[in-house]
Amino acid sequence: MYSSNLRELGETGLQVSRIGLGLAALARPGYVNIGHGDDLKHNYDIDIMQANTNAVLDCALKQGVRYFDLARSYGLSEAFLSAWLKSRSLADEDLSIGSKWGYTYTAGWEVNAKIHEVKKHSLDNLEKQFNETIGLLDKHLDIYQIHSATIESGVLENNRVLDKLAELKENGLFIGLSSSGPKQSETIERALRIEYAGKKLFDTIQASYNMLEPSAQNSLKLAKSEGLGIIVKEALANGRLTTRNHAPAFADKLKSLRQQSFRLGTTVDALAITYILSQPWVDTVLSGAATVEHLKSNMMALDIEIDDIALNALNIAEAPELYWSIRSNMIWN
Repeated sequence: MYSSNLRELGETGLQVSRIGLGLAALARPGYVNIGHGDDLKHNYDIDIMQANTNAVLDCALKQGVRYFDLARSYGLSEAFLSAWLKSRSLADEDLSIGSKWGYTYTAGWEVNAKIHEVKKHSLDNLEKQFNETIGLLDKHLDIYQIHSATIESGVLENNRVLDKLAELKENGLFIGLSSSGPKQSETIERALRIEYAGKKLFDTIQASYNMLEPSAQNSLKLAKSEGLGIIVKEALANGRLTTRNHAPAFADKLKSLRQQSFRLGTTVDALAITYILSQPWVDTVLSGAATVEHLKSNMMALDIEIDDIALNALNIAEAPELYWSIRSNMIWN
């Protein structure tokens, strides 16, 4: 079932769907996606949010999604997924699951919290968060990733952390990292040089890549050529590549997106995801949907064949510094 939607994640042997589901927008009241509060109908009761998450997960499973991506800082994402897995009696081999350590959720279930998450790439935080994750996901966990590794954080030079990750790898986990910021390429290429016992430490790279921010492309191609699995996040640029983006500076770009999606008989969000899927080095693209309706719209990307007309019309990239500046100033809602 859905076998044509699956591919191997790098050289891990894990089978992942071309579109995966990230739970960043599903399991915490506040997030930076445009319209996030509206998606949750501004109802942040935990039971209501678990029920909505279950509905989206059920829809994803029915649509052929077989990769799910979480993090300790995504509110109750691991707890929500754990509860869903138990209620649906899914076996370890039915899905591939990745989670991340490095950020701690600090919002206290408040939308307007002063600080939503705190970054700490230390050994003690790795050990603490790994135990928390395993306590919830146990044998369902396949990939353990550094959350938003950057050159500035120093995590890729922290030998105590790298030694611990190598130990986890020896015990059967695949090790990955997610990258952020205008220096993603530098981070990825630094990660590719880290080896233990003659083998690369990292098995997967998760990077922000979309029409507006394609700057990491060459580094991701390199990582793919060296056997790593490639996971793409922020495919819709936190809602900026959707019809919800009413910023005057984006009007012309949105017009092009609308024209090409209409010509190809699809939605703007699906076209943005198809753009990424057309890159041969991409293994899986994360949908960040917080509703069943948005997930179904995202999944339409699997049925589109993008052409040169669309690719030429959608050459709308921003300078990385501009993209990340806008990203850092988006409002939690």
